[in-house]
Amino acid sequence: MAGKIPRQFIDDLLARTDIVELIDARVNLKKAGKDYQACCPFHNEKTPSFTVSQDKQFYHCFGCGANGNAISFVMEYDKLDFVDAIEELASLLHLEVPREQGHNNSERPPVSQEQKRSDYELMEQAARYYQQQLRHHANSQLVIDYLKGRGLSGQTVKDYQIGYAPSEWEALCQTLGKNPKQKQQLIELKLATQKDNGRTFDFFRDRLMFPIRDRRGRVIAFGGRIMGSDDNGPKYLNSPETRVFHKGFELYGFYEAKQAHKKLEQLLIVEGYMDVVALAEHDIKYAVAALGTATTAEHMQLLLRATDKVICCYDGDRAGRDAAWRALENALPYLKDGKALKFVFLPDGEDPDSLVQQEGKAAFEQRLGDAKDFIEVFFARLSEHIDLTQDAGKAKLLSEALPLIEKIPSEFYQESLLERLARFIGRTREQLNAKLKTPKQQKRVESQFKMTPMRTAIALMVQHPQLAPTVEYMPELASLGLPGLELFLAIQKQCLDNPQITTAQLLESYRERPEYGALTKLAAWPHQINDEVLEPHFQQTVKFIEDQCLNHRLETLLIKDKTQGLSFEERREYALLTQALKGSEVLES
Repeated sequence: MAGKIPRQFIDDLLARTDIVELIDARVNLKKAGKDYQACCPFHNEKTPSFTVSQDKQFYHCFGCGANGNAISFVMEYDKLDFVDAIEELASLLHLEVPREQGHNNSERPPVSQEQKRSDYELMEQAARYYQQQLRHHANSQLVIDYLKGRGLSGQTVKDYQIGYAPSEWEALCQTLGKNPKQKQQLIELKLATQKDNGRTFDFFRDRLMFPIRDRRGRVIAFGGRIMGSDDNGPKYLNSPETRVFHKGFELYGFYEAKQAHKKLEQLLIVEGYMDVVALAEHDIKYAVAALGTATTAEHMQLLLRATDKVICCYDGDRAGRDAAWRALENALPYLKDGKALKFVFLPDGEDPDSLVQQEGKAAFEQRLGDAKDFIEVFFARLSEHIDLTQDAGKAKLLSEALPLIEKIPSEFYQESLLERLARFIGRTREQLNAKLKTPKQQKRVESQFKMTPMRTAIALMVQHPQLAPTVEYMPELASLGLPGLELFLAIQKQCLDNPQITTAQLLESYRERPEYGALTKLAAWPHQINDEVLEPHFQQTVKFIEDQCLNHRLETLLIKDKTQGLSFEERREYALLTQALKGSEVLES
């Protein structure tokens, strides 16, 4: 991969992007005072609680808590990762995304934006070529008859842009590889293969072609099903990994599922391309498939960001149950409150394609409605070969279950699993709570967000960076160790160094840091302070914090005076602090 995206470019991108314009293109915003409102796109509601601030370039939902800047919105709404969101915003502004030069430990060399654009265009041309061949090749009627025999209509074939790779050795190469540079690009994108003698030939031949699209709808790879004898190669052949395709991060049908639904209520993960399109033919347009690999952690993260309910559909044999367990393990870190993970195991010899053809949409969706909750699958797997009538078996179950339960961020799911585990091994839930490395009590404390003077000062400065120069910058106070003061001073210096900085840019600079979560909450805090008194209120809050620092130092010197005695300089400091604090009291009175 190429180097990091420069921080300056990200700041410039946020400065050039109007978050109101960006969100209004996807969600109908209405003016509400100086801000804008809409029903939240991230949860169902009838009364608008989603607010967008043009001044702060920040959005916040008072219903579900979703908040962030333009990058955050594109990530959540379009289900893109950070880099893709940056590229999406940059493309809207017709900007190139630069990369910092530096050490590159990846085996792949950096790829320019121009090269990427050329790659995506070539993959799109290949997809169109295969679609054209489905209609006009000499074998097209045989292929169309096969598709009809599989129960697929012309509309479904069109929706998924299914095509046909001719049986000739060099059909695609001759069409899209008209010069050495183009042929080399076909080879690099694994659309063509080069023999030792230098001759190039098509990678896919005599196959039904399924274009694989990324989250932005760009063709990045293909899956091909053999049309002739299996002696000519594997039944299904997938594109190898390339500079635009990394199979552990992509899901077939995900883009199409997003296009079919304004809000994805659920997603079904199945095994193959044909399962996805067969279900779509029966108006079940929320199925996706992993690309010749097990369901990865990246897949589960993508799915659980896109919807609140994921159903995994596997064969009922040992291989299917092993695949289900891998998916379950990978999903655990992403099971937040409100997210559901369920499993359907199919009868022997059946797959979603064959079942939906036999029984139709209603009966198949009834199977999904009867799916097993992940908790049932969790304990069925762990207790499969354990004798729970013996202490050794109970100890083994405890040792295997606890580390997995600790990975789950949802307190509700943790408690449910612990309660079930306690019944299995004859312990109380309270006893098991004490064994967790991340106690629930700590989570409860973290969820409470009491507004202290320090948090108030930070919140006001994050929301109104122009307040930073209205109070003195005193970095020497950081040494006094008052909680939050170091962060306050760091943000103040950032605002002083960048007078035009916005709330959105401030938050972006902390995205990868531990303080990010707290700062987004503070940025969304409704302070209810009128603009006329905002500055004096901020100044008074900071003055109170300064007095806290002075009192803290004074108490430290007082304790030292009683235990060790003070030096001449320390006595002088003590006198000055006492005088300063008395002055503060006079001013306040």
